[in-house]
Amino acid sequence: MRQIVLDTETTGLSARNGDRVVEIGCVELVDRKQTGQRLHHYLNPERDVPIDAQRIHGLTDDFLADKPKFRDIAAEFAAFIRDAELVIHNASFDMEFLNAEFGLLGVPDMVSAHSICAGVVDTLKMARDMRPGKRNTLDALCSEYGVDNSNRQFHGALLDAELLAEVYLAMTRGQESLMMELDEPPAVATSFVAGSRPVLRVVRAGADELMEHERVLQEVDAESKGRCFWRAAADPA
Repeated sequence: MRQIVLDTETTGLSARNGDRVVEIGCVELVDRKQTGQRLHHYLNPERDVPIDAQRIHGLTDDFLADKPKFRDIAAEFAAFIRDAELVIHNASFDMEFLNAEFGLLGVPDMVSAHSICAGVVDTLKMARDMRPGKRNTLDALCSEYGVDNSNRQFHGALLDAELLAEVYLAMTRGQESLMMELDEPPAVATSFVAGSRPVLRVVRAGADELMEHERVLQEVDAESKGRCFWRAAADPA
């Protein structure tokens, strides 16, 4: 299973209103393990970066002026995420921008139509289902799952993707043991030679346990209006 944990930084909140991507960060997971493979680019958005956006990610017009444009890295990016499942926090936001960028290159819905990726996991939706009523920002989830985010002074696509990878693995830790069980070879059946089977020890309930059992059956019988399965099964009639 190949997954790409992905994050973007942008010039604003709306691709439909002309905002553009200024940074892409991707971290590769294979079978729930980080491989060390990364893809990271700062991008020239071909427009100004509003001061409000600069306060969030710290990327200025001067810094981005000599960086590649999205069209320059589009093929590399598409190849990196091809056939992988994307893991994104607040996926609708990043997907809108990525599809808008590909749309400007004449390839509309390149990502959302699953033309190149196998699917999308939205960790924000996942966190809301797991932690209803709580704050589920990336910082809040780092705190919840013990992920060190002390270096996060600004939002940064690669740093946030690295943090999200750790958070995602912590949120879905039970799946790891399931995968390990599925990967294990079937156990070899134990065979017994005739007459060699060990004698099984029979442990019978004591008087106190039988009384407690009878009390529970009475409660079940009362709640079910006389339709207690265990009493019916024990009654030979």
